[in-house]
Amino acid sequence: DGCGHTVLGPESGTLASIDYPRTSPNSTVCEWEIRVRPGQRVQLRFGDLDIDGSDSCHSSYLRVHNGIGPNRTEIGKYCGFGFQMDGLITSKSNEVTVQFMSGIHTSGRGFLAAYSTTDKSDLITCLDKASHFSEPEFNKYCPAGCVIPFADISGTIPHGYRDSSSLCMAGVHAGVVSNTLGGQINVVISKGIPYYEGSLANNVTSKVGPLSTSLFTFKTSGCYGTLGMESGVIPDSHITSSSVLEWPNQTGQVNIWKPENARLKRIGPPWAAFISDEHQWLQIDLNKEKKITGIITTGSTLAEHYYYVSAYRILYSDDAQKWTVYREPGMAKDKIFQGNTELYQEVRNNFIPPIIARFFRINPLKWHQKIAMKVELLGCQFSLGRAPKITLPPPPQNKNDEKNADFMDDFIHSVKTSLQTDKTTFTPEIKNTTVTPSVTKDVALAAVLVPVLVMVFTTLILILVCAWHWRNRKKKTEGTYDLPYWDRAGWWKGMKQFFPTKSAEHEETPVRYSSSEISHLRQREVPTMLQTESAEYAQPLVGGIVGTLHQRSTFKPEEGKEASYADLDPYNSPIQEVYHAYAEPLPVTGPEYATPIIMDMSSHPSTPLGAPSISTFKAAGNQAPPLVGTCNKLLSRTDSASSAQALYDIPKGQPGPASADQLVYQVPQSVAHPTVSKDE
Repeated sequence: DGCGHTVLGPESGTLASIDYPRTSPNSTVCEWEIRVRPGQRVQLRFGDLDIDGSDSCHSSYLRVHNGIGPNRTEIGKYCGFGFQMDGLITSKSNEVTVQFMSGIHTSGRGFLAAYSTTDKSDLITCLDKASHFSEPEFNKYCPAGCVIPFADISGTIPHGYRDSSSLCMAGVHAGVVSNTLGGQINVVISKGIPYYEGSLANNVTSKVGPLSTSLFTFKTSGCYGTLGMESGVIPDSHITSSSVLEWPNQTGQVNIWKPENARLKRIGPPWAAFISDEHQWLQIDLNKEKKITGIITTGSTLAEHYYYVSAYRILYSDDAQKWTVYREPGMAKDKIFQGNTELYQEVRNNFIPPIIARFFRINPLKWHQKIAMKVELLGCQFSLGRAPKITLPPPPQNKNDEKNADFMDDFIHSVKTSLQTDKTTFTPEIKNTTVTPSVTKDVALAAVLVPVLVMVFTTLILILVCAWHWRNRKKKTEGTYDLPYWDRAGWWKGMKQFFPTKSAEHEETPVRYSSSEISHLRQREVPTMLQTESAEYAQPLVGGIVGTLHQRSTFKPEEGKEASYADLDPYNSPIQEVYHAYAEPLPVTGPEYATPIIMDMSSHPSTPLGAPSISTFKAAGNQAPPLVGTCNKLLSRTDSASSAQALYDIPKGQPGPASADQLVYQVPQSVAHPTVSKDE
């Protein structure tokens, strides 16, 4: 009556006292008899031993014996609170007896131990955690029976498990080892994550976990990809079932929950059987033999239809005629897989060893309300390697050798069986993409080469950058328009006045002035009025860069010039009685004139010295209104209205004199201008 959690497998197992890890009851006893295959020995490791040893192991103790029965011999007797034993207890044969005796005591958890055959030198117990090991990567052997109710795990694959989780229990959850068989695990330690998800897999519930400094993952075979239910690789015609649920809804429309609806994560109803009994099945044809390592199931995923399968069996076949029920190695009973506990959660179960088959069948055994489910298969392609050559013993020569012939048949059968078993139980070791790489002997070489390569590439980049800058600088020094000694900002502002300020379509618009606006202005306000008018002027042909600004011109400079490129402002200079560089405003009743053309007649050969400059503008009176001119020396202008009158032709298109408002004058032709006296 003192036996607790116990799983005795063919090669390993776990045993614990009653009520462990709570205080064991008084006056209880339990005895375990462990047998492994002949020729092997048993090794035992304590995960925890906490037995009252106040009476020197007289009434409460744990005793280990070589052998079973009356001929057994004692290996050792153990007790004490928090007893520590780092080594292994090894038997002399393939049989061991473990005896637990609990006397009168007030405290003590009892014990938990694990065993395996002696070829598993790296045996650990179900209580070992990743935080107990300092190596970044290590291999350990987990015993059978590590799905224990008093151990917790947090996390899932492929993200990893919290370092406080039981290594072997997490291995069962991940599908790396079997709870009934145990197995080898390859653990890799990585940096922790802030949050660990929880899930149900292989009858182990993983809880949600908080942040940890480190986590661990497992190196696996890599054969855990989806086989095509969710993606649609498996066509609808390859998904069949024993029956289909059909029922009309409130509107009279018939709903059919067909087998092709049984695709995981597919929106809509699932597959559901018309009759809910243990003879229903869902069958999937994979088109060829595949290596099937697991299955994921959900319920109906419809809140209004709370249907799911809570337990099922797995059958497989190569021809869809002869079916084999899945069993774990060494077990005489069919394996019953735990299904869903509600309709939404995805539940994973792994097959250890994997199933090699083309046809796959799910046989529901327990369900909630109705049989309804969605599924996805996990696995990979299966390729059978070359089988080893079998060397047979010579055939029997006479009747006395019939026993040898029978032995040969048994040998061939055993070899074939072992080959078939090997191809399903042993998987290649492929590193998981989520784990860190292994540390190799090339680390020292890489530590030297990497900095050298970085320095070389950095030097090359610097050389290229310097060469590019030198080339650009050379081009600038050789450029025709490079002005290294100029004030570049001032030069740009000076050049801005030569750019057109309006669109080209307005450049030839004639200049017009309103005499009504000019007549009431004072003498000094006239240039200001002209400067603020919105009239547009054509741009001058620039022969130089700065010197042209001070020459007399009929073009209006750009407003807002700065002193950096013009010494004096043509508009704000002191008032001088000089001739303005722009056309005069029209008189109140005067006609419009053509663009002014200023000509210096003093240099003409037919003109006497001292002759004044002439203009194509007709004067409005005996004296032109005084305007503010440029700072350069301007040519003098005659005050005679009659002399100015002689410079114009008769208005074009008029037979005779007309009123001043109707006269339009042409630009004088390039002919010699006669001298006109005042008397004329």
